[in-house]
Amino acid sequence: MSNGDMYEKNHDEIDFEFLGNIRGKDWRIQTNIYGNGSTSVGREERYGLWFDPSEDFHQYSLLWTHNLIVFYVDNVPIREIKRAEAMGGDFPSKPMSLYATIWDGSDWATNGGKYRVNYKYAPFISEFSEFVLHGCSVDPTEHTTNNCENTPQPGASQPAGPTQNQRSKMSSFRNKYMQYSYCYDRSRYNTPPTECVVDPKEAERLRGFDPVTFGGGRRPRRGKRHHRSKSASSM
Repeated sequence: MSNGDMYEKNHDEIDFEFLGNIRGKDWRIQTNIYGNGSTSVGREERYGLWFDPSEDFHQYSLLWTHNLIVFYVDNVPIREIKRAEAMGGDFPSKPMSLYATIWDGSDWATNGGKYRVNYKYAPFISEFSEFVLHGCSVDPTEHTTNNCENTPQPGASQPAGPTQNQRSKMSSFRNKYMQYSYCYDRSRYNTPPTECVVDPKEAERLRGFDPVTFGGGRRPRRGKRHHRSKSASSM
C-alpha cells in the first residue's frame, strides 16, 4: 500500500515483499512500513516460508487501523506494529492505494546482486484471486483516515487485532521463521530504536542465526591470498 503518487515527499507505505529465491533455499518474505516519508529509517522484518508461494495460492492480509498494523499469512499473524509515541509521524496515517508490482531484482534483495533476475524466463506474471477489501473510499487529498473508523462496512465488523489463539500462532511463527528484525540489528543501531519492544528470546535466537548482525560483532577480514592456508575456508 502506498500514497507516493499524492505525497511525493512525505508518503506512507505498508509492504509485503517476496525476495528473490535461490534454488534449493526456502523462500523469504519481508514486511516493512514507512510513514511521512521516513524512507531513511527502514523498519524491515524478514521471514522464511514453509511453502513455495509460486506453486499455489495463499492468503496474504493486512489489518491497518489508526493505531495498529498486523501482517497475516494464511490467517496467521506474523507481525504486529502498534502506534507508539516514539514513532512520531512515522506511523502510516494518510489514505493509501493498494498496488502490486514485480521488482527488478535489486542488489539488496538478491544477496548483494549475486542472484539477479534471469530475463530469459520473462514474461513474469503475478495472479490474484478472492481479493477482499474492507475499508472506505476517501478523497485522496484528505490527510487522515479517522473518518473511515465511523463508516459502517456491510456484513463486516472491524477486527480489533489478533485473537489469543492467533497470538500463540504468531509467537510460534516468529520463533521458527523470523530471520531479520531491524529492532535487533546491532550493525545499524547501537541501541534499539525507542519504539522497539525487545523480546529477549527473539534477541537470543537471532544472535544464534546471525551473530554478526545481531550480536554486534565485526565481520572477519579476509587475509591476503598468499597469507591464507590451504585449509582456510572461503567466505
